[in-house]
Amino acid sequence: MIIRKSTKSDIPKMLQIYDEAKIFMRRAGNNNQWTGAYPEQALLEKDITDDVSYICTDHEEILGTFFFQIGNEPTYERIYNGSWLNEDPYGFIHRIAVSTQAKGIATQCIQWALNQCGNLRIDTHADNHPMRNLLKKLDFSECGIIYLPDGAPRIAFQKLK
Repeated sequence: MIIRKSTKSDIPKMLQIYDEAKIFMRRAGNNNQWTGAYPEQALLEKDITDDVSYICTDHEEILGTFFFQIGNEPTYERIYNGSWLNEDPYGFIHRIAVSTQAKGIATQCIQWALNQCGNLRIDTHADNHPMRNLLKKLDFSECGIIYLPDGAPRIAFQKLK
């Protein structure tokens, strides 16, 4: 597996993976995350321009995609019903999605991101049980609740290397 920065030529496959992920989420009972066209092509293009978009490939085939950045995430400035493990510099992942054709890709992407920074935060919808289970399996600590700019709550997790 190779993780590399995304390019604009990767966008069609990235959108396909997001569509597969939305179908998977709906089948798993998560009907309220990534609704409509989200994440739309313009957002992926912005992520690529901002140098925060990544893909995971195996023999040139794109199997996963995610947003990763080291810095401050504004929605993580306030956490409710808990606290972060620390206030040290951290990296964070958003919009991780993997092909239904492969296993273990999300784990590899998350481990890669943790190796980049040693202090990783991530959040997910309460109904995203597969992601919540994966984060617990990977020994992430559930830290509390954060709120997106639109007011939607998300469960926040953190792991230290």
